[in-house]
Amino acid sequence: MIVKIVNKSNNPLPEYSTVHSAGMDLRANLTEPIVLKPLERVLVPTGLFIELPVGFEAQIRPRSGLALKKGITVLNSPGTIDADYRGEVGIILINLSNEEFVIQHGERICQMVIARHEHIGWEAVEVLDETDRGAGGFGHTGKN
Repeated sequence: MIVKIVNKSNNPLPEYSTVHSAGMDLRANLTEPIVLKPLERVLVPTGLFIELPVGFEAQIRPRSGLALKKGITVLNSPGTIDADYRGEVGIILINLSNEEFVIQHGERICQMVIARHEHIGWEAVEVLDETDRGAGGFGHTGKN
Protein backbone atom coordinates (compact mmCIF):
# COMPACT_ATOMS: atom_id res chain seq x y z
CA MET A 1 0.00 0.00 0.00
CA ILE A 2 1.24 3.50 -0.77
CA VAL A 3 0.30 6.30 1.66
CA LYS A 4 0.61 9.99 0.83
CA ILE A 5 2.81 11.91 3.30
CA VAL A 6 3.92 15.53 3.65
CA ASN A 7 7.20 15.90 5.56
CA LYS A 8 7.69 19.44 6.90
CA SER A 9 10.61 18.35 9.10
CA ASN A 10 14.19 17.82 8.07
CA ASN A 11 14.03 14.26 9.46
CA PRO A 12 13.90 11.24 7.12
CA LEU A 13 10.53 9.67 6.34
CA PRO A 14 9.44 6.94 8.76
CA GLU A 15 10.67 3.51 7.70
CA TYR A 16 10.63 -0.07 8.91
CA SER A 17 13.81 -1.06 10.79
CA THR A 18 13.67 -4.69 9.68
CA VAL A 19 11.85 -6.64 6.97
CA HIS A 20 9.35 -8.00 9.54
CA SER A 21 8.80 -4.84 11.62
CA ALA A 22 5.15 -3.92 12.20
CA GLY A 23 5.84 -0.33 13.19
CA MET A 24 7.91 2.58 11.93
CA ASP A 25 9.68 4.94 14.32
CA LEU A 26 8.53 8.58 14.28
CA ARG A 27 10.93 11.38 15.16
CA ALA A 28 10.51 14.63 17.10
CA ASN A 29 10.48 17.79 14.98
CA LEU A 30 11.76 20.47 17.36
CA THR A 31 13.35 23.91 17.13
CA GLU A 32 14.76 23.42 20.64
CA PRO A 33 14.90 20.45 23.07
CA ILE A 34 11.95 19.73 25.36
CA VAL A 35 12.68 18.95 29.01
CA LEU A 36 10.04 16.51 30.24
CA LYS A 37 9.90 16.45 34.05
CA PRO A 38 8.65 13.43 36.06
CA LEU A 39 4.89 12.91 35.57
CA GLU A 40 4.78 15.72 33.02
CA ARG A 41 3.17 15.24 29.60
CA VAL A 42 3.76 17.08 26.34
CA LEU A 43 2.54 17.09 22.74
CA VAL A 44 5.59 16.51 20.54
CA PRO A 45 5.34 17.60 16.89
CA THR A 46 6.63 15.34 14.13
CA GLY A 47 6.29 17.60 11.08
CA LEU A 48 4.41 14.77 9.35
CA PHE A 49 0.99 14.92 7.69
CA ILE A 50 -0.53 11.73 6.26
CA GLU A 51 -3.46 10.71 4.05
CA LEU A 52 -4.57 7.21 4.93
CA PRO A 53 -6.97 5.20 2.77
CA VAL A 54 -10.51 4.76 4.08
CA GLY A 55 -10.69 1.66 6.27
CA PHE A 56 -7.23 2.18 7.78
CA GLU A 57 -5.89 3.93 10.88
CA ALA A 58 -2.41 4.80 12.12
CA GLN A 59 -1.82 3.50 15.64
CA ILE A 60 0.74 5.38 17.75
CA ARG A 61 2.53 3.16 20.25
CA PRO A 62 5.40 3.56 22.72
CA ARG A 63 8.95 2.53 21.85
CA SER A 64 9.85 -0.33 24.18
CA GLY A 65 13.41 0.89 24.75
CA LEU A 66 12.28 4.37 25.85
CA ALA A 67 9.62 2.86 28.10
CA LEU A 68 11.95 0.37 29.79
CA LYS A 69 15.14 2.43 30.02
CA LYS A 70 13.72 5.95 30.54
CA GLY A 71 10.07 5.57 31.63
CA ILE A 72 8.83 7.53 28.60
CA THR A 73 5.59 6.31 27.03
CA VAL A 74 2.71 7.39 24.82
CA LEU A 75 -0.06 8.61 27.11
CA ASN A 76 -3.09 7.60 25.04
CA SER A 77 -1.63 4.32 23.91
CA PRO A 78 -2.39 3.36 21.32
CA GLY A 79 -3.26 6.72 19.86
CA THR A 80 -5.37 6.63 16.70
CA ILE A 81 -4.99 8.76 13.59
CA ASP A 82 -8.12 8.48 11.46
CA ALA A 83 -8.19 8.34 7.65
CA ASP A 84 -9.90 11.75 7.41
CA TYR A 85 -7.40 13.62 9.66
CA ARG A 86 -5.12 15.98 7.73
CA GLY A 87 -3.37 17.83 10.55
CA GLU A 88 0.15 17.31 11.84
CA VAL A 89 0.84 14.02 13.58
CA GLY A 90 1.50 14.96 17.22
CA ILE A 91 2.62 12.51 19.89
CA ILE A 92 1.49 12.79 23.53
CA LEU A 93 4.42 11.64 25.66
CA ILE A 94 4.54 11.28 29.45
CA ASN A 95 7.51 10.81 31.74
CA LEU A 96 6.73 8.07 34.26
CA SER A 97 10.25 8.05 35.69
CA ASN A 98 11.73 9.98 38.61
CA GLU A 99 14.21 11.85 36.40
CA GLU A 100 13.92 14.59 33.79
CA PHE A 101 14.11 13.43 30.19
CA VAL A 102 15.30 15.68 27.38
CA ILE A 103 13.69 15.17 23.96
CA GLN A 104 16.04 16.22 21.17
CA HIS A 105 15.18 17.12 17.58
CA GLY A 106 15.24 13.98 15.44
CA GLU A 107 14.91 11.62 18.41
CA ARG A 108 12.81 8.51 17.79
CA ILE A 109 9.86 8.99 20.16
CA CYS A 110 7.25 6.38 19.23
CA GLN A 111 6.24 3.89 16.60
CA MET A 112 3.41 4.03 14.11
CA VAL A 113 1.54 0.94 12.91
CA ILE A 114 -0.89 1.15 9.98
CA ALA A 115 -3.87 -1.15 10.58
CA ARG A 116 -7.12 -2.02 8.84
CA HIS A 117 -10.35 -1.54 10.78
CA GLU A 118 -14.05 -2.16 10.22
CA HIS A 119 -17.18 -0.08 10.71
CA ILE A 120 -20.02 -2.01 12.31
CA GLY A 121 -23.74 -1.70 12.80
CA TRP A 122 -25.46 -2.63 16.05
CA GLU A 123 -28.18 -5.26 16.40
CA ALA A 124 -30.09 -4.66 19.64
CA VAL A 125 -31.05 -7.98 21.29
CA GLU A 126 -32.32 -9.08 24.69
CA VAL A 127 -29.88 -12.00 25.19
CA LEU A 128 -26.38 -12.85 23.95
CA ASP A 129 -25.21 -16.34 22.90
CA GLU A 130 -23.68 -18.42 25.72
CA THR A 131 -19.93 -19.20 25.84
CA ASP A 132 -17.72 -21.27 28.16
CA ARG A 133 -16.30 -18.07 29.64
CA GLY A 134 -19.61 -16.30 30.07
CA ALA A 135 -19.26 -13.11 32.11
CA GLY A 136 -15.85 -14.02 33.59
CA GLY A 137 -13.80 -10.83 33.76
CA PHE A 138 -10.26 -9.75 34.52
CA GLY A 139 -8.11 -12.67 35.68
CA HIS A 140 -10.88 -15.15 34.91
CA THR A 141 -8.61 -17.45 32.91
CA GLY A 142 -5.67 -17.05 35.32
CA LYS A 143 -3.69 -19.62 37.32
CA ASN A 144 -5.33 -22.82 38.54
